[in-house]
Amino acid sequence: MEPYLYIFDVIKYFVAGMLIFGAAYYLIKPQLDKADKYQLLEYKKSLTTQILPLRLQAYERLVLFIERANPANMLLRLNSTVYSAAELQTMAVSELREEFQHNVTQQIYVSTRSWGVTRRVKDDTIAIITNAVKGLPEGATGLDLSRVVLTHLTMLEENPYDIALSVIREDMEVFF
Repeated sequence: MEPYLYIFDVIKYFVAGMLIFGAAYYLIKPQLDKADKYQLLEYKKSLTTQILPLRLQAYERLVLFIERANPANMLLRLNSTVYSAAELQTMAVSELREEFQHNVTQQIYVSTRSWGVTRRVKDDTIAIITNAVKGLPEGATGLDLSRVVLTHLTMLEENPYDIALSVIREDMEVFF
């Protein structure tokens, strides 16, 4: 009869221990969850303070790229009066591609929308310049190319470069 009492005592102590463990678990679990949430919040806060400057810098670089890609600025910067239309086209397209490649890593810090607008500005600017050269006579100068491109831009209802900058500003409003 004694072995049964021994097993009964073991079961009794095991059940009592499990009840105490369960009660302690349900009393302590909310504090553990709260501590976990606090740690996660602190981690996100520290991550934000480290990433925010990088994100803002990336948006600044996109704005700079769009301003530099704007033919009104780029053709003036390249001194279009010195070159032929073909030379100016080659230089402008090359500069756009190099500047874009220089900023390609910024896409990890900006929204997909902002990066898409930036890529579109590059592609559209190259297309505008290339199409303008195709419509010029053989011996056209860089100044002729500049006139055609700038005339084309003035005929547009809305300036695509201003639209791109607006999109980037809208995306940046999330931070402020």
